[in-house]
Amino acid sequence: MTRVGGRGGSPAAPRSVDVARRAGVSQKTVSRVFNGERYVSDEVRRRVLEAAEELGYRMNNAARALASGRSRTIGVVTLGTALFGPASLLIGVERAARDAGYAIRVVNTLEGEPGGVAQAVESLLEQGVDGIVVSEPIDEGLVSLSVEVPVLVLGAPAALGGSRTVAAGVGAESLARAATEHLLDLGHVTVHHLAGPQGWFAARDRLEGWRAALSARGREQPPVIEGDWSAESGYTAGREFASAGDVTAVFAANDDMAIGLIRALTEAGLRVPEDVSVVGFDDIPIAAYVIPPLTTMRQPFDAVANDGIRLLVQAIEKPDAEPAPAHDPPVELVVRASTAPPPTRPPTRKTPAHGRRTTSDSGPSDPAQLPAAGDGPPTTS
Repeated sequence: MTRVGGRGGSPAAPRSVDVARRAGVSQKTVSRVFNGERYVSDEVRRRVLEAAEELGYRMNNAARALASGRSRTIGVVTLGTALFGPASLLIGVERAARDAGYAIRVVNTLEGEPGGVAQAVESLLEQGVDGIVVSEPIDEGLVSLSVEVPVLVLGAPAALGGSRTVAAGVGAESLARAATEHLLDLGHVTVHHLAGPQGWFAARDRLEGWRAALSARGREQPPVIEGDWSAESGYTAGREFASAGDVTAVFAANDDMAIGLIRALTEAGLRVPEDVSVVGFDDIPIAAYVIPPLTTMRQPFDAVANDGIRLLVQAIEKPDAEPAPAHDPPVELVVRASTAPPPTRPPTRKTPAHGRRTTSDSGPSDPAQLPAAGDGPPTTS
């Protein structure tokens, strides 16, 4: 790698003028290339990038901001949680923004904090960000705001006001429908649902996808049990399903709850999948290694983040251009050993289990009516 010497022969960081000299172009052209501006030919762009690579040149963000009038920073509003889905999406957003030449500033909100999103957005605007990503999976505080910079909304309706709002993501409703249809295609008469907390957009979408799949086949919609995304709540729900005596298939709204559910069924003397089939959602890393390995819907978090940042960067850098269409990210049902055709006779429950169930045949229309799973697995020595 070639370095340009400074005074006294000591190494000095290469400058844009050095890149321009090496590539045989003007310094302004170098700036245009690194700012992603139009009207630069592919050949010239190639020469500038090759010269920059040879010299070890990296454009200083402060200088780039002065030249372009932009901070090269994207603000991210996200729920402060370690849950697999939101955390994975945040990692994907950070990686995609970095690849696009932007730094990110993250503001976490808290579940149960009214107005948290509005406060986070205002904080980021005060810091001079060029655009904002709202990755907020719950209702609380997600209100219409007038935002002057482009906004990308992930995993929720485009609730922020303004004509420069874009959205990206995978419809959880369609994925839930596919998971439910997988169980119906195996021959199960109906499918029970372990829902996520109904304050979350994704949980409601997965509930609706389950209902849509059963409705399309003319199948009964059994009572719904609501968990809180944790394996503990899945375990409690599993005790309830085991006590019913007629459950042969369950679609759980995430993998953690599905894993807790399987343990409870096993402790009740029910075999998975011989007696009860279970499908999860997310494809967390451990899903392939539990017993039995879990059939689940894989979410393409990196693809969603990449596509969303692509849309946001275009809105930032080309505000007068027609908005680019969002891409449909790939989705995949990962079939493992937790699903099978239903048993030829109803499963036999060997261990009593207790819990609460809803009573509506079609499932409650009001999410608040859904019972919450509470007790966890017993402590053993």
